[in-house]
Amino acid sequence: MRIAPHLSIRGLVTGLAVAAMAMAGTVSLGVNATPSHAATCNGYVGLTFDDGPSNDHTPAILNALKQNGLRATMFNEGQYAASYPAQVQAEINAGMWVGNHSYTHPHLTQQSQAQIDSEISRTQQAISSAGGGTPKLFRPPYGETNSTLKSVEAKYGLTEIIWDVDSQDWNGASVDAIVQANAQLGNGQVILMHEWPANTLTAIPRIAQGLASRGLCAGMISPQTGRAVAPDGGGTTTGGTTTGGTTTGGTTTGGSTTGGATTGGTTTGGSTTGGGGTPGGCKVAYNPNSWPGGFTADVTITNTGSSAINGWNLGFTLPSGQSVANAWNANISPSSGAVTASNVSFNGQIPANGGTASFGFQGTWSGSSFSKPASFTLNGTACSMA
Repeated sequence: MRIAPHLSIRGLVTGLAVAAMAMAGTVSLGVNATPSHAATCNGYVGLTFDDGPSNDHTPAILNALKQNGLRATMFNEGQYAASYPAQVQAEINAGMWVGNHSYTHPHLTQQSQAQIDSEISRTQQAISSAGGGTPKLFRPPYGETNSTLKSVEAKYGLTEIIWDVDSQDWNGASVDAIVQANAQLGNGQVILMHEWPANTLTAIPRIAQGLASRGLCAGMISPQTGRAVAPDGGGTTTGGTTTGGTTTGGTTTGGSTTGGATTGGTTTGGSTTGGGGTPGGCKVAYNPNSWPGGFTADVTITNTGSSAINGWNLGFTLPSGQSVANAWNANISPSSGAVTASNVSFNGQIPANGGTASFGFQGTWSGSSFSKPASFTLNGTACSMA
């Protein structure tokens, strides 16, 4: 969703967003030492951000989410995905899910079926071409829907996602109001937010703290049900994209719907492979963020060899007391002790001479002090530590 003069608003808030980026960085340093996540998740909510990506706002939003251990669904406009493909890839690398928000953000209920088809199909292509996979979630602009739109969604196997709570950030809501809106979320519910308001960026650390205080975690939105669920630790659903199994499109959740019945489409695709080759050299950057009882870890593998890696398995041993709860962009097994992280369908190839692959996970820990794994092997070859 957005108000009509979207491009001019972006220009007006750029300066505010830059200032907020600095503020968010300061605040996040303060909250990293305190629990910004629930050690035990008693429920999951869907954080969503519309109208991206952009070079002005996406990096700051992603940084704030990662610093506070949150994941979200980014509903991208096709025109911006085509203009800023690197930011789509950054969303995936940060562990976010990517959904379709139309190409130009029109009032789709006022358009013909052919026009709607163009808006949706071009966005599917733009996101896919940028490395974001093929979206399975669709948010109609302004939350407006009807039977014609639903039939096109079903054609592309898309599940329609409205929202349960509107943060009103697009309407100038204050930081306190945005935080309070998130406090209304219950298990399975979805909230509407946007990338560009400076107040939304500033609110993220407090949103994380509020969820943790209520035992709630930021989850993925299920393409099957349209509700927030536990993040999938494997490759079944990544980046808002189903890469295995069957999904049914056209389901509406939250908000109000006008029009006829919804018919679903079935989409099957993708398989995960790992361990296809021995690298000439590798380097691993392991960056954890811990709090009492829990932690997240961002892991980047760099191929320092002269040959591309086609399929990878990263082996490492978690220190005693640490356990993986969920992961993104990798399959991790088992959950503790000596574990192996394997690529998912879209990130199995690591280009030679400095190419990278990234994944992350959230876990729990106990003991007197937090520590990192001592070493890593990639497809059986020892890696250096970044």
